Amino acid sequence: MQVNWKGVFPAVTTKLKDDGSLDHEAIKAGLNRLIENGVGGVVMMGMVGENAQLTPEEKRTVIKLAVEVVNGRVPVIAGLAETNTANAVQYAKEAQALGVQGLMVFPGLTYKSDPRETVAFYKTIAQASTLSILLYNNPRGYGVDLTPDLVAQLLEEPTIEAIKEESYDTTRVTDLIGRFGDRLAVVCGVDDLVLESAALGAKCWVSGMANAVPKESVELLNLAIAGDYESARKLYRVLIDLFHLDTHVKLVQYIKLAENITAGYSEAVKAPRLKLEGEERRRVVAIVEKTLADVRALSK
Repeated sequence: MQVNWKGVFPAVTTKLKDDGSLDHEAIKAGLNRLIENGVGGVVMMGMVGENAQLTPEEKRTVIKLAVEVVNGRVPVIAGLAETNTANAVQYAKEAQALGVQGLMVFPGLTYKSDPRETVAFYKTIAQASTLSILLYNNPRGYGVDLTPDLVAQLLEEPTIEAIKEESYDTTRVTDLIGRFGDRLAVVCGVDDLVLESAALGAKCWVSGMANAVPKESVELLNLAIAGDYESARKLYRVLIDLFHLDTHVKLVQYIKLAENITAGYSEAVKAPRLKLEGEERRRVVAIVEKTLADVRALSK
């Protein structure tokens, strides 16, 4: 299956039991729920999926479960987040063998590579498989910025097809689309910039909070792409406080709590993360509950 970089691609939470082990049935149910609500693809084990906290065997298990339950209905993208190039290459080969359609590739973890090293890293991974590559650009989080000049070098590799743009600078969307056109899909990577990004031409969105509100997220992006900005703005304003939670250091806990409220899945996270408690938890619950009430009121 060729990846069509259009629609909402949730950065899927990795469902866990209270002892930290994988909850296979919840993972399967969660994927079915997302697909039934119209998502265009699924991204397994991005940062929201707690990639860096999973063992290699757990990562392989999550990929196998996703490929099995999705069964070709939408593309399955596997997050690739490794500390060295050799491990990244091995992961890319294993992911392809397990049946995914693409990789969302983080920069090398724990080391802030310079431009020459960054280009070499991504090109080497692209050459390790025939999978579609989604570049992950989050300079705030990882200290590596995939500027348009660097992207131009990376596009020498034909499998590099898209970039998850998370620089928090919407001018990047215009710069990238203006420079590379259809050669590069510019994917919104920040929930609370999705309408702005779509207005500038992005047609795909890797979303964290789509785990909690998949139907509304799909509707929002569809409205924007169709040019119905009046309706899109109304929905966006209702969702925006929830979407702001996607930009916090505790976004995994926030998203899992929101998903617990909307779909009943466990809030369990991999240590060193801990479940929310106290006033922080009450604040997030209040935001989620108000958002859901406002969505219901808007649809009347």
